[in-house]
Amino acid sequence: MLRVAVLVSGGGTNLQALIDGVGSGSIQNAEIVKVISNKSGVKALERAEKAGIPSEVIKKGDFEKAEDFEKALIDSIEKSDAELIVLAGFLLVLPPALVKKYENRIINIHPSLIPSFCGKGYYGLRVHEEALKRGVRVTGATVHFVDEGCDSGPIILQKAVNIIKDDTPETLQKRVMEEAEWKILPEAVNLIALGRIKVVNGKVEMT
Repeated sequence: MLRVAVLVSGGGTNLQALIDGVGSGSIQNAEIVKVISNKSGVKALERAEKAGIPSEVIKKGDFEKAEDFEKALIDSIEKSDAELIVLAGFLLVLPPALVKKYENRIINIHPSLIPSFCGKGYYGLRVHEEALKRGVRVTGATVHFVDEGCDSGPIILQKAVNIIKDDTPETLQKRVMEEAEWKILPEAVNLIALGRIKVVNGKVEMT
């Protein structure tokens, strides 16, 4: 059984997709053992509590030094014995030590078709604002492994979403979540839990 820790910062809709996936059996051979938030009072923590999943708040502002925050985050993950870390709307750059320790065992969901509209500063509504500003016809979401860069790790899954007339950043964000993010993130976790994903020469291979 794959032990999964989920890192969150906000509403936790992707966390809910994972909880629902485990509950329905669409995610096999996996359990969510810990939810960690860098913000208190967020909806994601309520979702974890309702599902009976242990949770913890680790806020950067509670520590005098960045390295103390990073150590607390790594220690929390280690104590959960998590084998896979899922970033489900976690709005902090991970400590390099954590990325190195869990190489090819951290995945992230990004609300665009990488390499479009990704990298530093591209999160939340800004991704969708830029897509609409550029006039693209198709956007979507990407699940990828996390490396030392920003949205630069090996791509696992992508799903396209058509942009329609009169879309706003808000309506597009909602549709990308519903039609892409909530589908491919659970699918990626399932594939990893079943041992069907491996990284070879910087690219994902599926069996």
